[in-house]
Amino acid sequence: MSKKEINGSVGYTNEIYKVELISNRYQLVDTDGKVVLNGNKITGSGHRKQAFERGLAIRAYVNGSNTSYRKVPIEQYNLIAKPLHTDTAETVVENPSEHIDVKEFIHKEGIKLKPKNLLMTELKWKYLIRSAVRGRNIMMTGPAGSGKTMAAKALVEALNRPYFYFNLGSTQDPRATFIGNTHFNKETGTYFSESTFVKAIKTPYAVILLDELSRAHPEAWNILMSVIDQTQRYLRLDEAEGSPIVNVAEGVTFIATANIGNEFTSTRVLDRALVDRFVTIEVDVLNAEQEYELLQMLYPQADSDDLKAVAEIVSHTRDQIKSDAGKITTAVSTRTSVEMAGLLYDGFTLIESAEVAIFPMYSTDGGLDSERTYIKQLVQKYMKDESGEKLFTLDRDKEDTSINW
Repeated sequence: MSKKEINGSVGYTNEIYKVELISNRYQLVDTDGKVVLNGNKITGSGHRKQAFERGLAIRAYVNGSNTSYRKVPIEQYNLIAKPLHTDTAETVVENPSEHIDVKEFIHKEGIKLKPKNLLMTELKWKYLIRSAVRGRNIMMTGPAGSGKTMAAKALVEALNRPYFYFNLGSTQDPRATFIGNTHFNKETGTYFSESTFVKAIKTPYAVILLDELSRAHPEAWNILMSVIDQTQRYLRLDEAEGSPIVNVAEGVTFIATANIGNEFTSTRVLDRALVDRFVTIEVDVLNAEQEYELLQMLYPQADSDDLKAVAEIVSHTRDQIKSDAGKITTAVSTRTSVEMAGLLYDGFTLIESAEVAIFPMYSTDGGLDSERTYIKQLVQKYMKDESGEKLFTLDRDKEDTSINW
């Protein structure tokens, strides 16, 4: 923000902010509509809270070499504030000092906010942070249970923003979910009740998670198109009287998750026009070492050999579905391996954990040649006797399911 003075060396400058209550914090918003990442360097939280409660803006006042920040009528902010830009092709012109703050937040402060149990590469985490800070729509892709939703929630906690969750895979009535319902009251007659989604898009700087977008009904995609399009950003409430338009509030970020691949049931090929309105971040599938690291981090008191066994079993199933001669068609997800680790922690044996968490995923068709038989034989290779020795020896000439730790 420019600090051009109005009255020589004494007076107010064009550096002015309004205050928004975002989550539970009072944040400064500049005249470009962007949240100031280093707001505490400008003025204290108590000062911001007072301005917010009184409906005032905060403006820089210069007196010689000293700069202070004073509360002023919000009309001063409205006169200086630029209208929201909707043309994504427009060249971004940013004050150099503000750009430095943004880069430092992405590459330094943002890295510190990454949870330890989120095994996402530093590069992809920085891209996730940067996309949210820049107000991009984000699509997280990857297999089921790979950590897409976990990454999205970690971002919400890192940025401390209002959060709304919508599972599109379980949505039976897209219009009711996104727009609302018309009801009848015998005393007042017909009335319209707007959806939670409408409330969400009206919340400044909210993060809205659209989980399982690839399972959503095509009508849901059609409704979302105008909402997520940067040149439109509105939702028409055509169920309400007069079909009013609700504009998406400042700073709202949409994060969608999608399962990509033929092994996922009830998924649809996403509309290309819809996909193009998102930046895509692919969540990597963990290898055996990373899987073990995650399980040990979550359940450090569980038997380490059993956790390694789970990690190897899971990794083996993922290798199998990549192979042209694979014996199974479904891989075990990280979500399932975490469940198995939890069972081990609670005293279940490896075979018992597999019995309830893994075996039901596989068909018994084919008898001894079935996928379930194959998985049972795989798990049995890791079973131990009372002395702690493996009951079976891995036949390395046929198939090596071990990992060099």
